[in-house]
Amino acid sequence: MIKRTIYLNKIEPFIDKDIIKIITGIRRSGKSVLLQQIQTELVKRGKKQANFIYMNFENLQYEALLDYRDLNQELVKRIEQIDGKAYLFLDEIQKVASWEKTINSLRASYDCDIYITGSNSQLLSGELATEIAGRYVEIKVYPFSFAEFLEAINSDRQNLDRDFATYMELGGMPFLTLIYSDQQACNTYLQDIYSSVVLKDIVDRHAIRNVDLLQRITSYLSSEIGHPISATGIAKFLKNEHRTSSIDTILDYISYTCDAYLFTRVPRTHLQGKQTLKVNDKYYITDHGLRQTMLDSNQQNIDQILENIVFIELLRRGYKVSVGINDKKEIDFVAQKGNDKRYYQVTYILGSQTTIEREFGAYDGIADNYPKYVLSMDKFDMSCNGIIHQNIIDFLLEK
Repeated sequence: MIKRTIYLNKIEPFIDKDIIKIITGIRRSGKSVLLQQIQTELVKRGKKQANFIYMNFENLQYEALLDYRDLNQELVKRIEQIDGKAYLFLDEIQKVASWEKTINSLRASYDCDIYITGSNSQLLSGELATEIAGRYVEIKVYPFSFAEFLEAINSDRQNLDRDFATYMELGGMPFLTLIYSDQQACNTYLQDIYSSVVLKDIVDRHAIRNVDLLQRITSYLSSEIGHPISATGIAKFLKNEHRTSSIDTILDYISYTCDAYLFTRVPRTHLQGKQTLKVNDKYYITDHGLRQTMLDSNQQNIDQILENIVFIELLRRGYKVSVGINDKKEIDFVAQKGNDKRYYQVTYILGSQTTIEREFGAYDGIADNYPKYVLSMDKFDMSCNGIIHQNIIDFLLEK
């Protein structure tokens, strides 16, 4: 088990503070393990394990507590038996109907430090957001970064190209690092995750009857990673496959995949006027290994996979990311975190003068002094005109 330091560092300032820590992310990305690591850190600080209350609501043991009133009654009973502050660790809380009422009541009534996880972004929307507004902080957990992947497989880093090729094919779901040398086992595990996300977090939650349509839409989004997407374009694609669907249904299904953290929508923004385009957003998959499961084509679409890996890494590092429209040119990523703003172009190889001019030329006319990068798999530095060229592996492993 490797230490998820990047997330522990984000949680650390809020430990023992009167604020609910909500850990979100796609299924099996490591949220439950992170809860365990938080408990380990608390023990190091001198907290007593007897003061910890842990529940995983996907465990049948807690099936009788899936109503907020029953859960509240059970937690109140346990908290009142604890001497001192109680520490609550509630895993996959979205299974509990109206859970926010219990959590908010406990926070207000007892001396407790609360940590919860969820696998659906609707966890923090609508009425729920009003109920606990201003009383929570969200920490988004992603599958293993390349650096975490190397640590988990005990790589000696003597052949990073080989290790990166494995990472590109398998993705970063933590359990895969235990079986990564068995290709068939990895494929089976990834297929199971995909089925769990689609069936449990989308089909069951939204009572979808046309599962085939949902799967075709997820496959389409996967195949078009990094390309502008429109519901009209998907409708035409479906029509060519002799399927029909309304635009509203397509938009709903896309929204459901994002709610389940399978995909992330990225807006396209004009850099000069700052306005956000209302159509043709781009979508990236949370774990590129799942794309391999759906399409069996990661090696054939290496440019898309590299772009996806860089995008998720920027999110992992805490950046807000958009696609930049620079006149008639497009910049892959505009990443911003407070006053820290950076531009990124991602390509496989700068193998021709045309490619070099396209990637570096995307920045023509941008007069600000924020760092501008071109990332590729090339081994030698081709930086020019103040634009930084960096190897993608070096970018992923930088501190």
